[in-house]
Amino acid sequence: MNGAESLVRTLLASGVDTCFANPGTSEMHFVAALDQIPGMHCVLGLQENVVTGMADGYFRMAGKPACTLLHCGPGLSNGLGNLHNARRAKSGVVNIVGDQATYHRPFDAPLTADTEALARTVSGWVRTSLSSANVGRDAAVAVQAAHLGGGSISTLILPSDASWDEGGEVAEPLPKAGFSPMDPHAVEVAAHILRDNKDVLLLLAGGAVLATAQALVDRIARATGASVMGDFVNARLERGQGRMRLERVPYNTDEAVNALARFRHIILVNARAPVGFFAYPGKPSRQYSPEAQIHVLTRPEQDPMAALEALAAALGAAKATAFVSGRRPERVTGKPSPEGLALTLAAVMPEHAIISDESVSYGRGFYQHTFDAPPHDWLHLAGGAIGDGLPVATGAAIGADGERRVISLQADGSAMYSLQSLWTQARERLPCTTIILSNRKYNILIGEYKGVGAVPGPVAMDMLDLSNPDIDWVKLANGMGVEAAPAATLEQCADLMRQSFKQKAPFLIELAI
Repeated sequence: MNGAESLVRTLLASGVDTCFANPGTSEMHFVAALDQIPGMHCVLGLQENVVTGMADGYFRMAGKPACTLLHCGPGLSNGLGNLHNARRAKSGVVNIVGDQATYHRPFDAPLTADTEALARTVSGWVRTSLSSANVGRDAAVAVQAAHLGGGSISTLILPSDASWDEGGEVAEPLPKAGFSPMDPHAVEVAAHILRDNKDVLLLLAGGAVLATAQALVDRIARATGASVMGDFVNARLERGQGRMRLERVPYNTDEAVNALARFRHIILVNARAPVGFFAYPGKPSRQYSPEAQIHVLTRPEQDPMAALEALAAALGAAKATAFVSGRRPERVTGKPSPEGLALTLAAVMPEHAIISDESVSYGRGFYQHTFDAPPHDWLHLAGGAIGDGLPVATGAAIGADGERRVISLQADGSAMYSLQSLWTQARERLPCTTIILSNRKYNILIGEYKGVGAVPGPVAMDMLDLSNPDIDWVKLANGMGVEAAPAATLEQCADLMRQSFKQKAPFLIELAI
């Protein structure tokens, strides 16, 4: 048995049965092992940032890590943007990065790079296997590390001779690392703050925004009068009818400061203290009041459920009652607008849809108009590095076993970063509906110019223009095997969405906004 074969067998034994891959010469023995060892679903991506983004989306829905297969340091570098997003989302990912043979490395061939240094920028665990005998053992540790704290990124670097040499040994699965334990003292402090104060905010992120946690949070809020908000970005939020009507901290610094000004105590439940995405002249980095005290119930790597259960018990909070939902919105007609599109989406989406949101500035107000949609999951751009919307949607569809409709709300500029995802959606015949929000410009940066106090002139505005040459999304999608159609009105968009929901295949709608 060679090292590559021991790697595949160890990954499968450890519960990793999906591989998102863009392989090269150094990874050929791994690819060959897939022919000999059944059980690994290998998904091809045409660019590494698509591969890593798919692994992120997969974890968010499947709740277990997939592996990626990347080619040397430059291949890993191509995937770093979405590995950054995956790290912020606390997604568990096992990167397998092929590398130069150990004896070839000193010759400094063109693809030679400091792969470990690149990996450490996004990984919680990094190791290079130097011999075939160590590959299986190292792979088992990599999978264990990917479960750490609810999800982390592991990178195993595999020199090609460690892959092709005989002497590989399959390792037994290691116990899952899981969440760090909660702090009982933090529960006592939070209970004290909630009992004695009325200007308290429970700020939620991570697992605290899933439905089971929402029920506990609602009990605590009802018992104490505390307010509840979600972080601006969450990897996965369960929303819609029967779930909490959870508002999030605004993106805009002035709006966020106003929303948080009244709170003197903020209790973080897997969240971080709110700060601006960027610094702006004359504006604070912290979005909460200088007089506010920050209290940590759980850190992002801790289990929020255990802490919330203990806190509800400490407060003697009454049993949960069902969330009251309003009537499902009706379809909206006419020219597209953010409000109209959100209401249209709420009116026509199927139950248990998955929304991959990279709508950027256009979609910041979607929340308030989709509370009464059918139950659904909402996946955010967790790390702010644009280009994850389409790959995350693709991976999420696979993570949900192709049984749930995935709807991408996708800004046109950021879609160009990873449009190869459409090819993978067609190849895998995934139930993905992509709505391209086509305004033919980087609209977010027009607002950012104002925020930083810069004055854009003709050259600056030309840098934001995507209309010269124009991007024909219908032809692009068709060229990658995806059915597509344009829409100029909300009723056209709704009809096309419903059409797409009837087929288990990808579909793209170019919505002129």
